[in-house]
Amino acid sequence: MGKGAPTLVAAAVATAARWPHREAVRVDDVGVTHAALQDASRRLAGWLSARGTTTGNPVLIAAPNSIGLVVAYLSALRAGAMVTLVNPTLGRRELGRLVERVRPSATLASTELAQQLQGLGSTVPGLTLDVSGAGIPAEVRSLAPVGDVAVDSGDVAHLAVTSGTTGPAKLAPLTHANVVASVRAVMDAWRWTSDDRLVHALPLQHAHGLTAVHLSLLSGSRSMVLSRFEPATLCNAIVEHRATVLFGVPASYDRLLGWPGFERADLSSLRLAVSGSAPLSARHSDAVTRVLGHRPLERYGLTEAGFVLSNLYDGERLPGAVGYPLPGAEVRIVGTDGAAVADGAVGEIVVRGPQVFAGYSGADPTDAFLEGGWFRTGDLGIRSPVTGAVSITGRSKELIITGGLNVYPGEIEQVLETQPCVRAAAVAGRPSNRWGEEVVAFVVAEEGLDLEELAAAVARELAPYKRPKSYVVVADLPRNHMGKVIRAELTRRYRQAP
Repeated sequence: MGKGAPTLVAAAVATAARWPHREAVRVDDVGVTHAALQDASRRLAGWLSARGTTTGNPVLIAAPNSIGLVVAYLSALRAGAMVTLVNPTLGRRELGRLVERVRPSATLASTELAQQLQGLGSTVPGLTLDVSGAGIPAEVRSLAPVGDVAVDSGDVAHLAVTSGTTGPAKLAPLTHANVVASVRAVMDAWRWTSDDRLVHALPLQHAHGLTAVHLSLLSGSRSMVLSRFEPATLCNAIVEHRATVLFGVPASYDRLLGWPGFERADLSSLRLAVSGSAPLSARHSDAVTRVLGHRPLERYGLTEAGFVLSNLYDGERLPGAVGYPLPGAEVRIVGTDGAAVADGAVGEIVVRGPQVFAGYSGADPTDAFLEGGWFRTGDLGIRSPVTGAVSITGRSKELIITGGLNVYPGEIEQVLETQPCVRAAAVAGRPSNRWGEEVVAFVVAEEGLDLEELAAAVARELAPYKRPKSYVVVADLPRNHMGKVIRAELTRRYRQAP
């Protein structure tokens, strides 16, 4: 399987040899064993190879959470392809732009998305997968299995699409070695074993959700994935499977806390609840802690570098902080000159290590890296001079400069979300003739919100230049499929709001 670090394919083969009849992944009510997953992926890999997919060719996979998606993913890796996983909610125009950029050698898609691809007039070979039955698609079972293609750890496994919350999405090639290093760091830090049972309702098209599959392939643990998030269904799955780990994003914990049955559910089997992809408010962290008996573990990662920072598994978990570098990762916080800033000062988070990609597809690597191989994440953070833990304060592109002073949205959002009348909040800058930019707060209100009282409470916590000049009450905050607020959409939608 090549030299150097193991590949995802080699890990899958080794785990299937050790535990062939153990269930690897379950989506809703249908599970697949490691042996069945190996057999199905070999069959579909043969179909891809016969249609010209060779090492380094892109394969585009477009399907909702399903066993069919898992089979398609592993089969493309087994054929030596670079995999681009598509958000199934994309519209036809968005899908067309993605196909034009990726230029796949083949597509594997659910019926609905296959129709959209065909409507684009593409001549790329494609196989339509019927994932409605949730099990291994019949189209795959009818294919002939083939031998494995030699895959090296330096080969690209993912041609990943960045979230695009602050600009156009980019293509980030991640090698097998990058992905394996990231997952193994998590396994080490979070005490992962083959006996763990993970439950989540995250999209498998995103690295956070797909990690469930990787953990099963590398460790032999079980992953239970839901095709959609419903608090009752999620809690029932935890109880039924005696889940030991829960993956979630702040939006899912918010919905769990808003469901009356959450406090009554027997979730005692959980040893760990992880929150990522967006900041978890201290209030929500405290509320989940009261229910579970242990604090959620907040972590930080990104498409280009996998998992980077994590609160401690053993030791104090700090609400609002994303913790410390995971094994193998090096993290610095730097100023605009690239030099490290003092603890307690805000700067850009840069990272290097075996999980970090080499640069965006079609772009000059110097645009994304500092000298010494430090990847510029674009995220702003601060390292506590007391605990040494890192907290995220926002994106560099989201920095608000008002009256010549820097304002970090995350700092203001944390203050807003501590107020009992605020369910969720987001802060953005709006053009101002007087200040250049002015701070605007968008709040999702709880019952009894009084904006004057809210403004007064915020004024007691923040310096005058940081205080929002205006408040906009909204029904919800526009988010991407991983729960991150899309500030550009927020400001566009409410640009004319009083």
